[in-house]
Amino acid sequence: MIVGINYAPELSGIGPYTTAMAERLAHIGHEVTMVTGMPHYPHWHVREPHRGKLSSTEHRNGVRILRFAGYIPARQSALRRAVYEASFLVNASRAVRNLRPPEAIVSVVPALADAVLARFFAARLGAPYGVIFQDMMGRSAAQSGIAGGGRVASATTWLEGWAARRAKAVGTVTDRFIPELMKVGIERNRIVHLPNWNQVKPPAGDRAATRARLGWDEGETVILHAGNMGLKQNLEQVLVAARLGAKRAAGVRFAFIGDGSQRQRLQEDAADLPNVSFHGFETMSTFPDVLAAADILLVSERASAADMSLPSKLTSYFAAGRPVVAAVALDGATAEEIKRSGGGTVVSAGNPEALLGTIRNLGQDGAHARRIAQAGQAYAADTLAPEPALMRLEQFFERVAGEPA
Repeated sequence: MIVGINYAPELSGIGPYTTAMAERLAHIGHEVTMVTGMPHYPHWHVREPHRGKLSSTEHRNGVRILRFAGYIPARQSALRRAVYEASFLVNASRAVRNLRPPEAIVSVVPALADAVLARFFAARLGAPYGVIFQDMMGRSAAQSGIAGGGRVASATTWLEGWAARRAKAVGTVTDRFIPELMKVGIERNRIVHLPNWNQVKPPAGDRAATRARLGWDEGETVILHAGNMGLKQNLEQVLVAARLGAKRAAGVRFAFIGDGSQRQRLQEDAADLPNVSFHGFETMSTFPDVLAAADILLVSERASAADMSLPSKLTSYFAAGRPVVAAVALDGATAEEIKRSGGGTVVSAGNPEALLGTIRNLGQDGAHARRIAQAGQAYAADTLAPEPALMRLEQFFERVAGEPA
């Protein structure tokens, strides 16, 4: 049994990883039940055919999916986030009435409710449980910039520890989370490093045709940010760089693909910028072509977001064979991963001048751009390959179930 508020058909964030994990277990012969929310990320509203339903049951690629509704806030604040979490927790807890005790329960956290539900289900069903942290929610409350987040960070961290302390094993996508987990009472020998993996296939489309479809001129340098457009991403700093670029850097375009709670406001702020364009989500089949059609791939984060999460987009970025520029905290988990891969350049968050300068230098030094792009691609092939990562997840479930790994 897997508990996680994000799941297919969500195309970005944590959902695709949880989906791949569940379907892999089903593929190798396990009976898998997924307890999840209605699809809503990163749009932050539920779409048809799930809109208006309190719960639903479906089967997809061998996985039984139990969906439960909750309050989905269009705008983010600590209070709205609390209601989002609590409403899903209360509604999803009803699933316990129709479940047989599983051999293992594992929750996937970017929502604190997921970990609390795992402990609740484990107690009610008499089953062992584990927790995989894709995000640290206490750190997220303090660092993401959400209104009121700082005031609830300590309580969130305490509840995070309470939910995970009785888990047989605790997974983390980055070793930067390990000290934080130990602070809330998780012994080091129960913590397992479970890095994410590359899920995109190599590009198959014609690069010139993809650029033409998106309205990108062949002669311009395109800097692409793909995925969620939320508070944590601090894309305002990118718009400042774009505004500077409109005056100083002819032939440089900033493109945004995806959605999120801040997209509408960003579009309004960029309405007068001819070098900025926004695009909707691509399909899984065309997304690799879009990444490869750009010249530079961009990661943007708040300066305070040092160790709350590791952007899932990095795995796809490295595999795309394009240089990455990250405007992030210099001592954070994202900067560390960029440096480890060799596939990009890090500039300090909150410094649009430095961001634009780095972009211009990469655009003018094609040999250097190719070298770091190739390094990132090699890192994706060697370190972020899907098969070893999925095998580690299988072993994690076996450990939770008490079977020899």
